[in-house]
Amino acid sequence: MTKTEKKENQTIIKNSINHLEATGFENIKADLEGYDTPKSYLRKGTKMKITPDIVAEKNGRKYFFDISLKSQKTSLLKTKWLFLDTISRLKSHRFQIITTRGHYKFTDNLLKDLNLTSRNTIRI
Repeated sequence: MTKTEKKENQTIIKNSINHLEATGFENIKADLEGYDTPKSYLRKGTKMKITPDIVAEKNGRKYFFDISLKSQKTSLLKTKWLFLDTISRLKSHRFQIITTRGHYKFTDNLLKDLNLTSRNTIRI
């Protein structure tokens, strides 16, 4: 999700956090009131800051979550997902995508374009 979409869709982020808490995730960080903000990563070359939507821990392992919603800025979303996937692989973390009803096909198409079809999406 891009910054402008985060402001518009805070209820989806809250629902996602509630789902993660119910499934046993701890130390949840998100860009919402009452939560710490996740660490931003600076992508070299473009000077672009990339921040995961939600960061949480489960069984001592860190998970990055990004919420997938239909967007016109697909290239920005693709670069963000590839970057987070690469960082999670380098540091032995996990990266998952959360999507909601009405956005499943959009998410699956983007994952196919990026060749990340092995990623399990969390459907809320």
